[in-house]
Amino acid sequence: MSVEGGCECGALRYRVTGEPHDTGYCHCRICQRTSGAPLQAFARVRADQLAYVRGAPAVYHSSEWGQREFCPHCGSQLLYRSREAPHDIAFNTPTLDDPGLFPPRQHVWYGSHLAWFEVRDDLPRS
Repeated sequence: MSVEGGCECGALRYRVTGEPHDTGYCHCRICQRTSGAPLQAFARVRADQLAYVRGAPAVYHSSEWGQREFCPHCGSQLLYRSREAPHDIAFNTPTLDDPGLFPPRQHVWYGSHLAWFEVRDDLPRS
């Protein structure tokens, strides 16, 4: 399996070569602020299953434990890397060429969800 994605302007492209072992919606305040949205849809793969195939990302250390990688030209946020789990990468599924490939299976950091935005589904919330 091999799928690709990238930023809005096309300067950054990445390839995923494995099935995600985790997918979801993140409601944490950092995802809300860095995406400008109520939540961020993500999929998590092993670090060796994702590689940039065009361009080099800018890096923002969003916390003591993690960093976000984004396009230095258009600002699109593509992925998150955690110091606590360097073997994993969470990429933002809406940046895939086919964003419907890996539907969310859970909600994380749901305690930070915005009261005026509710996703009506039966997925687990933590």
